[in-house]
Amino acid sequence: MIDHVGLQVSGYERSREFYRKVLATLGGELVMEVTAEQTGDGAHAGFGMSGRPTFWIGTSQQANHATSAVHVAFTAPNRAAVMAFHRAALEAGAKDNGAPGLRPHYHAHYYGAFVLDPDGHNIEAVCHSPE
Repeated sequence: MIDHVGLQVSGYERSREFYRKVLATLGGELVMEVTAEQTGDGAHAGFGMSGRPTFWIGTSQQANHATSAVHVAFTAPNRAAVMAFHRAALEAGAKDNGAPGLRPHYHAHYYGAFVLDPDGHNIEAVCHSPE
């Protein structure tokens, strides 16, 4: 149902590098960048798989950075990738918001990890497969 989603960030280069490192653990990569000159507002970076950007970050001269943080969950292919995501995020400067582990209150095989990105967004990696 969702084609792509985007987050406003306060530091473009810092966040671009954070997400480049963290999403690589899940098979994601920086697919596309759009400059402020091209948008007429702020720079944006699109991350995804197979050349298709599905997760965007960007800056905006018109954005209100006092808005609430959001939650985004990325699919992990296995529990090892969830652990690698969490470790890479902490090494890249994220704050722990929930160590890798089962969350049986969601369902029996829900294995996730949560971090707060440089702007305080709650970012998660989750695997739904039993292992």
